[in-house]
Amino acid sequence: MNVLIGVDVGATTIAGGLVTSDGEVLCAETTPTHNGPGTLLERVFAVIARAMAQAARRHVAVEGIGLGLAGVVDVDRGTMISELNHWTRELANVPLAREIRGVTGVPTFVDNDANALALGEWRFGVGRGLSSMVLLAIGTNIGGGIILNGDVVRGASGYAGELAHMSLKPDGPPCVCGARGCLNGFIGGLAIAEEGRRRAERDGQSRMLALAGGDPAAITAATVFAAATGGDPTAAALVDEACGALAATLASIVNGLNPELIVVTGGVATSLVALEKIVTQRVARLTFAQAFAVTRFSIVPGDKKLTVRGGAALAVSELERRSERSRR
Repeated sequence: MNVLIGVDVGATTIAGGLVTSDGEVLCAETTPTHNGPGTLLERVFAVIARAMAQAARRHVAVEGIGLGLAGVVDVDRGTMISELNHWTRELANVPLAREIRGVTGVPTFVDNDANALALGEWRFGVGRGLSSMVLLAIGTNIGGGIILNGDVVRGASGYAGELAHMSLKPDGPPCVCGARGCLNGFIGGLAIAEEGRRRAERDGQSRMLALAGGDPAAITAATVFAAATGGDPTAAALVDEACGALAATLASIVNGLNPELIVVTGGVATSLVALEKIVTQRVARLTFAQAFAVTRFSIVPGDKKLTVRGGAALAVSELERRSERSRR
């Protein structure tokens, strides 16, 4: 039996593991993304080395390695050409695919992390068998992946799918991309936590503070959602704004791309499950009825160990694509 190694390099956590060709995760591990400045590349190689060792112990051959990175990637060169946040900037312009293949001897492929996640859901998950799907990964920050007619849409320079940077409020807060009022600033986990802390300190009576043990610095996105569920008006107002921004983005996807399926996943998705009906009702009010009627919505709570399927799906897709190209 041949297997694939999938790696997901996130802002705070790296996941890596062995995946079969039909998407079964045989084993997976997670580790912090950083252990001090300049350690990210070393940690990525260590995760891959441990996965290779697992394959050897199981007496299975590794057919391909796929990595999803939080940045804009030149897939053909196997290099992240632009970081989208400071957590992964150490990998920018590193010929990562070539270096990993040089060490392992295994064909290696690199793509944007949300593109890889979209491929994982399309090939192995809720999008299996569909021709069109959009994935929105809401974690520390937000990523997006678009699949149309069975192919990942990467755009002319690799920026397609950067749905986090749709400007919803041109006079809103500044974003790292240089624009203002981007989706990332409304519902990204980091943004919700920061705004929750600010409002909790201003309010002084917010349930968010109680849930965080009285320490505003301990407020996370999950704290904000929990406080809102518990009836805290300050948290509820923030969650309402976040859901409004999410609904507007999903509506733009429905009207602009008309996909069969939209998947919302990532760490924040766990908190959104209970709000799915409210969000989809808002989407319905903002879309063409006929387009909305054929689009299915699925919230998939984030499981970091399952994200390794994205890297595996990327490896399978690229092996197939390059094999097809060589036959032409």
